[in-house]
Amino acid sequence: QVQLVESGGGLVQAGGSLRLSCAASGSIFSINAMGWYRQAPGKQREFLASVRSSTNTNYADSVKGRFTISRENAKNTVYLQMNSLKPEDTAVYYCNADVILTSRSTIAVWGQGTQVAVSS
Repeated sequence: QVQLVESGGGLVQAGGSLRLSCAASGSIFSINAMGWYRQAPGKQREFLASVRSSTNTNYADSVKGRFTISRENAKNTVYLQMNSLKPEDTAVYYCNADVILTSRSTIAVWGQGTQVAVSS
């Protein structure tokens, strides 16, 4: 019914930047919150940031001041600008969306993940 497709991951040196994108498509009436999570090998998936509107964002302490989340409602897309990357930011990054379907039911959807690797 709804798909999230992430892009923008890759390999970057420490101190560098990457911008992740996540586009939602399908039977979407509207999208409430959109967010980003990550999972490093051997670790649990952790919350990074979420956005409801341009003035309603939340960040994990680990990325506050380095990562910026934004969304483009017309494109059902959420972005994660990542600056000052560190080797410990290496993980698979996932986007998530709370979607109201055209049927008016609500679902939580996950993307397939995009790999980010930061070299020291």
